Amino acid sequence: MATIFTKIINGEIPSYKIAENDQFYAFLDINPLSKGHTLVVPKREVDYIFDLSDEELAAMHVFAKHVALIIESVIPCKRIGVAVMGLEVPHAHIHLIPITKESDMIISNPKLKLSSEEFTSISEKINRAFVERFEK
Repeated sequence: MATIFTKIINGEIPSYKIAENDQFYAFLDINPLSKGHTLVVPKREVDYIFDLSDEELAAMHVFAKHVALIIESVIPCKRIGVAVMGLEVPHAHIHLIPITKESDMIISNPKLKLSSEEFTSISEKINRAFVERFEK
């Protein structure tokens, strides 16, 4: 059975898309630790990130880097924290979390409650900046 992320990639479940290419898809986490909290997933359904080929893993990290640089330029923060846990959804993914202090990365922190309008505004700003920088 397809994972929730595969369903998002296939457009069966709506998402707040940040960026995509032929291999990867980035979208806002709907239970974010901070505004701009983004998930980067391979389009190919793979449960464990270290089951990706070396080439796929490297490409995923480069794609995540490009997404992170754009998030950082749009969302006020000191850094973009990176986390890979791999337990919550059986589909490899990287969390990109705008942070101002280390404790912002604690995954058990209370999640933000954002409106659909806030999610849409954030995703559009990040996507627009991504397209301007990487898709010219």
